[in-house]
Amino acid sequence: MTAAVATWTAICRYDELPVDRPVPALVAGRPVAVVRLADGTVHALDAVDPACGATVLPRGIVGDRAGVPVLISPMFKHPYALHTGACLTDDRWSVTVHPTRTVGGVVEVGR
Repeated sequence: MTAAVATWTAICRYDELPVDRPVPALVAGRPVAVVRLADGTVHALDAVDPACGATVLPRGIVGDRAGVPVLISPMFKHPYALHTGACLTDDRWSVTVHPTRTVGGVVEVGR
């Protein structure tokens, strides 16, 4: 069962969100990285890389590790799975994944 979303924050129009390039946003005062993949899905992760404590994930590289879409941190090159937030190379690290939806052409992130 999925927990209920308390609030939704409008980020931008879906067609303005670049493909395979993360963008920064604030959701309830918390920095997130929002990613639109080539398959059309939108994902949101906490923007702070837990390995270094810096808000750098919106500057990361979108990629793929064995079929798993990832956001690779520019600091230590840790790949974070977009669906789960788990670091695929070091199980000490993970980031929170936030729900996303598109309403009336606008991307929203839940918290």
